[in-house]
Amino acid sequence: MDISASAHAAALWAGLHMVLLLVLSVLVVRQRRLHRVELGHGDIPSLNLAVRAFGNATEYVPAGMASLAVLAVVGAAPMVVHVAGLTLFLGRIAHAVGLSRSGAASLPRAIGVVVTWLAYIFCAVALIFNAIA
Repeated sequence: MDISASAHAAALWAGLHMVLLLVLSVLVVRQRRLHRVELGHGDIPSLNLAVRAFGNATEYVPAGMASLAVLAVVGAAPMVVHVAGLTLFLGRIAHAVGLSRSGAASLPRAIGVVVTWLAYIFCAVALIFNAIA
């Protein structure tokens, strides 16, 4: 298998996830400046939601990116890396949109959780398969 093509696929998704994290970070900073809060969320609901949307992404994205990197290193097919990267990316966007709008349960947030978990499951199976194949 062409490891270079898999590495390029992983690089694409790592870059896109970095952009997502940057956007979520900018949304936090914007809320902090608007409400003049330097640390924490100041009991301001919109700032709390922005902080949690960013925080949640930082909790899930690193393991996903590590999985994509390892898949590339072991020579998984580029399509496997793309499917995993796209699934995680869509899950993280849906979750961020849902959580940014409301702290209550919402369809985008639920979809984001399920799609993120599907990406994790897909990565786990692909990593195990590539380890024993």
